[in-house]
Amino acid sequence: MEHPRSPDRPPPRTRTVRAHLLSALRIPWRTWKAFRILHTVFLIVRGKERFLLLRPLPPAVLKNAILDLGVCFIKLAQVLATRADFFSREYLVELRTIHDEVAPMPVTDLETMYERAFGNDAPFIWFEQRPIASASIGQVHAALLPGDVKVAVKIRRLHIERRVRVDLRILHGLLFVFTPFFSRYTRNSLEAIITEFSSMIVREVDMNLERENLRIFRETYGHMDVRLPEFHAEHSSADALVMSFEHGTRIDAVETLQARGIDFGQLMHKVIEFYTEQMLVKGFFHCDPHPGNLLVRDDGQLVLLDYGMVKRLPEKTRIAMIEYAKAAHDRDYDVYVAACKRLGVVAASAPEDEIREFAERMFAIFSNENLTASSMQALAFDVLDSMRDLPFKLPQEVIYVLRASALIEGLGTNFLDNYNGVKDILPQLVRNLDRAMGEDFRLFPVLKREVTSLPLTLRRVKTIVTDLSDGALRVRLNEETLEAGEERLARMLRPVVAGVALILAGIFLQGASFPGHAALAWICFGAGVLRLAFCLR
Repeated sequence: MEHPRSPDRPPPRTRTVRAHLLSALRIPWRTWKAFRILHTVFLIVRGKERFLLLRPLPPAVLKNAILDLGVCFIKLAQVLATRADFFSREYLVELRTIHDEVAPMPVTDLETMYERAFGNDAPFIWFEQRPIASASIGQVHAALLPGDVKVAVKIRRLHIERRVRVDLRILHGLLFVFTPFFSRYTRNSLEAIITEFSSMIVREVDMNLERENLRIFRETYGHMDVRLPEFHAEHSSADALVMSFEHGTRIDAVETLQARGIDFGQLMHKVIEFYTEQMLVKGFFHCDPHPGNLLVRDDGQLVLLDYGMVKRLPEKTRIAMIEYAKAAHDRDYDVYVAACKRLGVVAASAPEDEIREFAERMFAIFSNENLTASSMQALAFDVLDSMRDLPFKLPQEVIYVLRASALIEGLGTNFLDNYNGVKDILPQLVRNLDRAMGEDFRLFPVLKREVTSLPLTLRRVKTIVTDLSDGALRVRLNEETLEAGEERLARMLRPVVAGVALILAGIFLQGASFPGHAALAWICFGAGVLRLAFCLR
C-alpha cells in the first residue's frame, strides 16, 4: 500500500527554500532563548542573583524554554540534570521531568522523509502514518513487510541535521562568552558536557550509526536474557531504520506488571545485572535507559529499545569504575578518594580529608535503612550544599555513565520503598567485580605475566640508566600530576600577572592628560612593583 500523499503539496524545491527561510528567521529568537538558558545555568552555578541586569529564569520557565528550543537543549538538559552539585533542588525537580517526547512532524515533512528513505519503491505492503512514538530526532511508525512481517520504522525529522548544527554553533558561541566567568573546575566540567553532548547528538541523528550500534549490541549481549530488536539492513539508510516490532509493557507501568504477576524488584535486579555487564564487564553501554526504552514482555523478559545513544568506555575508565565500586562497598575511603581522582570526578589537588568526609557523610545517609527516600534525598542535598566549594569535575568519559546510572536508580526510587544506589545497587555490582576484572587480573595470570615480562623490564631499566648517564632521560607525567602542577603554576603566576598589569597601567597613565593622572600613575606603578616584590621574595 502506498504512503498517502497530500493533494495540494508544494514541489520539493519550494518546500526546501521555505524551510531554509523560516530556519534563518528563527535563529535570533533561538539565540536569545539559548542565552537565557545558559545565563540561568551560570547564575545558579555561581550562586549570583543577577548578571547583565538579568535574573535567572524560574525553574518552570527554564523548563518551558528548553522544551521550546527542542532537540539539542532537551538532551543537554537531561545531561545537566545529573549534576546535583550544580543545581538547587527546585531546578533539579523540573530538569528531571523533561522527557524527549514532542509532537509528530507535519505530514508533508513525513512524506518528504519517507520518499528520501525509501524512494518510489517502498518495501512495505502497509505503513501506519500515525506514529506510535515521537521524539525530537525522529519518530517510529508501525509497518508490514511482505510475508506479514510486522516492523517498527524509525524515520528522522526533516532538516534535523541542520537544526542540530545550528544549535551546536549557538551553544559553543555562548559557552565561549560565559566560561571565563566560571571557576576552572566548573569550566572544565561544562566544556566536557558540551563536547561529549555535541559528539553524541551528531551521531544520534544518523540512522546508519544507530543500526551499527544495534548490530554490535546483538553480537556482544546476545547471550543475555534481554530481547534486542532485529534490524533489516536492506531497507535501512541514514534517514530510516527498519527493525522488528517489539511488544511489551513500559517498565514504569508497575500496576499493569503486577497484575500480570511480574515482580518489579526482580525486574530491577535484571536491569542492574544487564548494566553491570555493559559498563563494568564489556565497557559498551546504552546511555538512555529511560522507561520508554525499557519494555517488559508477558513472560517477564526485558526489551531494550533505541540505540542512538550508545558509548564505549576507555579501558582505564572502566578499571577506575571497578576500583571505585569496590572501595565504596568496602568503605575504604582512602582507596575511594584515589579512585575518584583516577576516574577524574575530583581534581587531583583536592583536599583528601574533605573528600573523605564528604564520602563518609553520604554513605552514612544512604546506608541508613531507617530513613525514607525523601529524607535521604533531603539530607544528601544538605551535604552537597555544604560542600559546593569542593573541586568536583565531570570528565567527558563518565558524563553518560552518570546519566544512565541516574535513570536506573530513578526507576528504583520511584517504585520501591527506600531504594538507593548504595544500599541496593552497590552490593549487586560488587558480586560481579571478579568477572568484570576478567581472568587476566587474577593472581596467577598476573604473576605469570610479570615473570614473562621480566626480561623486557630489565631491558627498560638498562635503557633508563643509559639515558640518565647520557643526560637524555625524559620523564612522562600522568594527568593527575600535570593537573596539580598546572594549578600550582596558575596560583604562582596570578599575582605576577596582576603586578605586571599594574606597572603597565602606571606607564600608560603617565601619558594621559586628565587631572591627577601623574599621581594615579605612580600609585599603579608602585602597587605593581610592591606586588611583584611580595610574590617574588
